Amino acid sequence: MKSKRTKVAHKTLLVTILSFLLFTYVHSQDSPVALKDLDYHFSVARKYKNQDNIVQALQAIQKATEYAEKNEDEKGLIDCFHHYAFLYLKLNNVDRSRFYWERTKVLLRNIAYPYGSSESKYLEAIYLYLDKNNFQAEEKLSEAKRLSNDRNLLNRIALTQANINFQKTNFLKASRYYNALIVNSDIYEKDYFSTQGYLGLAKINSLDNPEDCIKYCLEALPLAKKSGFIKELLEANTLLSSAYEDIGDYSASLKANKDLIYIKDSLYGVINVKAKERTANDIHIEGLEEDVKSLVKKNLEQEQSITRSESTNIVAFAILVIISLLAVSLYRNNQIKIKTNNLLQKTNTELEIAKDKAVKAMEAKTNFLSTVSHELRTPLYAVTGLTNLLLEENPTPNQKDHLKSLKFSGDYLLNFINDILQVNKIDAQKLETLQIEFNLKKTIRDVIDSLQQSAKSNNTTLTLAYDKNMSRAHLGDPIKISQILINLIGNAIKFTKNGSVVVTVKEVKRVEDICTIYFEVKDTGIGISEELQENIFDSFEQGSIQINREYGGTGLGLTIVKNLLGLFGSDINLESKKGVGSAFSFEIKLVCKDQNIDNPEEEYTPREFIFEGLHLLIVEDNKINQVITKKMLSKKGMTSDIANNGTEGVELTKINNYDAILMDIHMPGISGVEATIEIRKFNTEIPIIALTAISLDDSVENFYAAGCDDIVTKPFKPEYFYQKIGENIFNKKTTE
Repeated sequence: MKSKRTKVAHKTLLVTILSFLLFTYVHSQDSPVALKDLDYHFSVARKYKNQDNIVQALQAIQKATEYAEKNEDEKGLIDCFHHYAFLYLKLNNVDRSRFYWERTKVLLRNIAYPYGSSESKYLEAIYLYLDKNNFQAEEKLSEAKRLSNDRNLLNRIALTQANINFQKTNFLKASRYYNALIVNSDIYEKDYFSTQGYLGLAKINSLDNPEDCIKYCLEALPLAKKSGFIKELLEANTLLSSAYEDIGDYSASLKANKDLIYIKDSLYGVINVKAKERTANDIHIEGLEEDVKSLVKKNLEQEQSITRSESTNIVAFAILVIISLLAVSLYRNNQIKIKTNNLLQKTNTELEIAKDKAVKAMEAKTNFLSTVSHELRTPLYAVTGLTNLLLEENPTPNQKDHLKSLKFSGDYLLNFINDILQVNKIDAQKLETLQIEFNLKKTIRDVIDSLQQSAKSNNTTLTLAYDKNMSRAHLGDPIKISQILINLIGNAIKFTKNGSVVVTVKEVKRVEDICTIYFEVKDTGIGISEELQENIFDSFEQGSIQINREYGGTGLGLTIVKNLLGLFGSDINLESKKGVGSAFSFEIKLVCKDQNIDNPEEEYTPREFIFEGLHLLIVEDNKINQVITKKMLSKKGMTSDIANNGTEGVELTKINNYDAILMDIHMPGISGVEATIEIRKFNTEIPIIALTAISLDDSVENFYAAGCDDIVTKPFKPEYFYQKIGENIFNKKTTE
């Protein structure tokens, strides 16, 4: 009798625990095991998703999930959860979508799966886009593209980038993405992406160009009808109705409206939408139901084993008690975790908002400085240009002194603008290191030769100690190495009078073809005290106000050096003693090339050119700059025509023969870059020299890609200006 009561008690407890577990999950029926492979189910899901048949798409993914679980395919399971997330986004159920996305993130922690990681980043970008965090969304899209080159994923990313730029009203950039989607070669969703591309262009043109809007809608409609893209049919007819009304074709507008009403009435009833949501919810819980059934099966087996022996009953009872305690513990821990996650999510949201504000502030600062630097360079070109012309016209001694002072002030202001522009290019992360072949010794020698005159004016010797055993050719960025050395050597000369500056360069390590090069700039100048060394690399920092007043300068040189070295993955070292001197050193890794480059020891010497008889075209919108440039050309016996904008420049080039074109970049109407592209369509031989006040957003690579042969930055030194004209005209003729 006692044994029977014990068994009844055990069974009662078992039923109670199972009821608790079933309450924790959701009850539904078993799903049949899929017989097809994953690609088949994914293909079916894509088809139904694009037709807005979300229920059928979810059922296809449910079968794919069962297949992946049966075969213990973790990557396949990740792909299934991603499909779930995208489908629930189509139902505007962001919370349910995030639920599946979070599950993929957990699985991706323990498996290397670049495509899955790329999909995860893409989903995160969409969530950010829906929250209107466009800048962060674009960052995540870039990360997604770096992780995978899957064509279908790249097309989806392009569609999202197009929508983001449309939301930002950057219609030009959005149009590029939509046009790319129209001509896509996707093997899964070609018609869908083409339809989206046409509709995107239709939306852009619906704002002010109803004829083009109609044209793109009429391209989209056949594709949407053929493939059964319901939402796209609705959107196309909506746009058509409005566009036809805008152009006064009311009969066509009425027809589009009727088509719209017919589609809505036949396919989008309220009951149908609610049924979709209910079915989607049912499918969502079926995955959880499998776990519950597994628990039921195990507990039934335990109950059967209880009836076999008293000892087994005791063990099973103990196990069930433990499971109960664990379930309660897990439930409580889960509640704590939910509260903690909510707090973390709130904190993360606040941090992201703060980051967005900081990024916008940085962008505003960058754009402001870019505009100011460009606007200062243009009048500064007039100041320095007129000063150089006046100095060449035999002024009186008093006038000459004043003109030299004016020239010095202009050069100082130009250096200051260049320093600020360089610092902000680094802050805006718009600088990257190049990888080109160059002669390191010649690069350093050019820097030293350019600074010898400054050293002589301070009665200071400037020497180079160069390791003779080093490779004669290297692969790296000679321009940024020159900028670093110009700042360091220029500082050393400025603070050293009646002393010496020694530049040491040597190879300290080589691993295969990677050489570590040691650079040191040592002077016998005023030195830097220990308390001032901590802040010497900060912007606008020169140690003290007295030093700034005595020696001048912007205080940006060492900041630029430190930031440029950061691009090479290096840092600057300083050893200094006040009254004795300073030594700045750093190391840079370069690719060493054992073979010689062409004429590695050949020093650059300006050539003398005969300019008389040359006829040039000046494309410049600023009247003062036109006068100065024309006057500088006439000084050397050259004649010139003037085009006030890019359009005039293209037309004059078509009807006249010029030896070269001096092309300003920033002009009203078409820019210098666009004008160069047009000229290159019918004349590929004429030298085109970009003559521009380059700004922070300008890309030198874009100038060359457009067809420019060379670039001269305004304001410039006359001798450099003439040298560039001669090189591009006469060297090209010699080559031919």
